[in-house]
Amino acid sequence: MKTNMIRTMCAMMMAASLMARAAEAAPPAEKATEVQLALLLDTSSSMDGLIEQAKSQLWRIVNEFAEASRKGRKLNIQVALYQYGTPSLGAETGYIKQLIPLSGDLDKVSEELFRLKTNGGDEYCGTVIKTAADQLQWGTDKNGYRAIFIAGNEPFTQGKVDFNASCKEAIAKGIIVNTIFCGQHDEGVNTKWKAGADLADGSYFSINQNERVVDIATPFDKELAELSGKINGTYLAYGREGAVGAARQAAQDSNAATVAPASVAARAQTKASSLYNNGSWDLVDAVSQKQVKLEEVKDSELPEELKKLSADERNAFVETKQKERAAIQEQIAKLGKDRDAFVAAERKKQVAGAGTNTLDAAIISAIHAQAGKNGLQF
Repeated sequence: MKTNMIRTMCAMMMAASLMARAAEAAPPAEKATEVQLALLLDTSSSMDGLIEQAKSQLWRIVNEFAEASRKGRKLNIQVALYQYGTPSLGAETGYIKQLIPLSGDLDKVSEELFRLKTNGGDEYCGTVIKTAADQLQWGTDKNGYRAIFIAGNEPFTQGKVDFNASCKEAIAKGIIVNTIFCGQHDEGVNTKWKAGADLADGSYFSINQNERVVDIATPFDKELAELSGKINGTYLAYGREGAVGAARQAAQDSNAATVAPASVAARAQTKASSLYNNGSWDLVDAVSQKQVKLEEVKDSELPEELKKLSADERNAFVETKQKERAAIQEQIAKLGKDRDAFVAAERKKQVAGAGTNTLDAAIISAIHAQAGKNGLQF
């Protein structure tokens, strides 16, 4: 009897030892791949069309990453936004301003885009590239994708900061610089926009900033808009950021609606993806992503619906909202795929190149070519 017990204990100890060794030998879980994009937009007086294109196509650009992955793992995306070339920003700044640092709060990015106004001025490309490369908190993920996209229409050589040095410094940090000249291709080459991209492993594009973006209406747009509004009801605003975050979400829904039904539909698709993260103000995201423990949130910071509930009831309430959201996201995802297929088919019927000489087309082209080299699959 004792012999059998000793054998059993020895076997258990050996098994535990083997499991411990296996755990030590196993590679650590791979983190989500970092995608960091900095948009540097010329806001001088001739750039109204560029800003309108950025407003209308933000969600389409983001959605390129929504279904992308690396080795089966989803991505984390952060976007930063700078404006340059407006006199009111002050000569001491180089006529540039950071509107938002690298952030995963996509509604904040949209909010700042819709605030942009244009005014005449000097456009210092070398200065704004250096500022973005130095000022932002760029990641170190060796498999990540870090890129600056600068768009404008004045010579790339303006300003006291040499663009050659700025672009070389950026790529030395692993930041690709893509240049988008708003005008004729050859003029952009002659004014050194292509040279800037070449220095930093980037792509050079020339676009017509005043070209109308072709928005294709689909049979799915109305329902996607309705689901976009419905999903807002699954958010539970909490803490100091709660009311502001919820208001910002609604405001960006309204902003998208002022552009086109296609923008509303694209935004709905983003809201159904893992890229749309509002854990800073939404209790559902915060709890599901383990940013907070529900039992540790102060009563004063809870949404009104939860304040009168017991601990168990609060957990059940949040879980119900999670399930409601997941169900709506699933509906949006299915409709979104149908919509994408419809749009792709309609684009084939259009005149070749129609509506493609635009900001979003340039950015998406660069993203596919460059991020694909890092193992990202679209």
